[in-house]
Amino acid sequence: MIARLFEKLGFSSFAERALLVFFLLTLPLANPWIRGDGVGYYAFARALLIEHNLDFTQDYLHANTSFRENRVDESGQPRDDYRTPTGHLENHFTIGPAILWSPFLIAAHVVVLAARTFGAQVAADGFSAPYRYAMALGTAVYGFLGLFLAFQIAKRFVEERWAALAAIGIWWGSSLPVYMYFNPSWSHAHSAFVVALFFWYWLTTGQERSVRQWIILGAICGLMLNVYYANAMLLALVAVETLAALRDARKESRASSIPQLVGNRVLFALVAAVCFLPTLITKKIIYGRFFETGYIPIGLWNWKSPNFLHVLFSANHGLFSWTPLLLFAALGIVAFWRKAPRVGGCALCAVLAFYYFIASYPDWAGISSFGNRFFISLTVFWVIGLAFFLQRAAGFFRSRKAATVFSSLFLSCFVFWNVGLMFQWGSHLIPARGAVVWGEVAHNQFVVVPQQIAGQMHAYFFRRKELMRSIEQRDVQQLRQQTSH
Repeated sequence: MIARLFEKLGFSSFAERALLVFFLLTLPLANPWIRGDGVGYYAFARALLIEHNLDFTQDYLHANTSFRENRVDESGQPRDDYRTPTGHLENHFTIGPAILWSPFLIAAHVVVLAARTFGAQVAADGFSAPYRYAMALGTAVYGFLGLFLAFQIAKRFVEERWAALAAIGIWWGSSLPVYMYFNPSWSHAHSAFVVALFFWYWLTTGQERSVRQWIILGAICGLMLNVYYANAMLLALVAVETLAALRDARKESRASSIPQLVGNRVLFALVAAVCFLPTLITKKIIYGRFFETGYIPIGLWNWKSPNFLHVLFSANHGLFSWTPLLLFAALGIVAFWRKAPRVGGCALCAVLAFYYFIASYPDWAGISSFGNRFFISLTVFWVIGLAFFLQRAAGFFRSRKAATVFSSLFLSCFVFWNVGLMFQWGSHLIPARGAVVWGEVAHNQFVVVPQQIAGQMHAYFFRRKELMRSIEQRDVQQLRQQTSH
């Protein structure tokens, strides 16, 4: 019976079922916590659902201490300097996560209202436990769907075992778990999902897309941009594909096909622009201008002097220094390009465009970030790249079994290191902001983490509210110390 249920749900292979079961077992890790940047993301969902407007006053007042401290005055009201010219409270975050959360939050709202009719005392304000758990569940689901799509894409090019191992490796060897479970109110797990969805549909439909398929691709693109602005760099997939198609049309003397080729891309762009309207409209309401993001103006970015090396290797949330498994995934992306130049070349260009974009951003380190969280958007490419790396490495072994055992042990080393580092970061054994001292990190990994992790995990599952309060207090203390210096 269970096997038939799996098949009906589309989980036909052992690897697919194992991934699903593993995900279900991790759901207790989902943390119904709204803090930091997540206050802004969640505010769009809560304000629209509960108050039917974009008044974020209650979101400011219910926010965690480090978010609220500089935004609320002594009388307990939001400070005037956080109001925009339209009188709204500042919220430069995107509405995309709220769009994706909406099915979960609407269901929670219906349940809460129904429970209240039977005398339940649960508040229908968007802040009570049912809403927060619905939000956390939604984020975990989207994070898993992003990984599952990445796995499905990877096994088109490599053996399924390497695709499955790569998915698990990236799942627990990158920054994704922090934002899929611990900080679910942030946008990164959603971004991993929509980028994977965009790449999957782009790949599945191929070059000869129908008009309907171009419309769907444009709609997915619009959603992807609503979730995270940096995802615009994924348009490199379409740009490179278009250049290759134009080149082929000229070589094959098919000039008559060029108008249709261009027309389809114009249609794609128009649909994407229409689907991006939720962001433009909310920015118009909040800031008074459609194209005001609230972020550092793009003209002030470091376009001519990007922080290429720091982004990758800095102790201040460097991509490879914090999550070293991604270095091997990056090597695998190059192998993907060499193996499948047409698809892999487009993917490599998209990754490089995203890399340049983040390296040019003045706050490239992500301020309070586990690793370089911006690159979680590229989860689908990390999975594919790591799968290629594992398959290439398997060629050095005499048997598949030996290669599988070695790959599993290889990934386990990075996963255990990453879990320990996530524990250090989450419990504030190391600062959440700024550079870390690697000697201190190594000492903690082998001495402090083994001593504390069991007790802290027990508290996480059975005394979570108290633990989160303690973590927030430590975060505020560290932030005040850094500010005073």
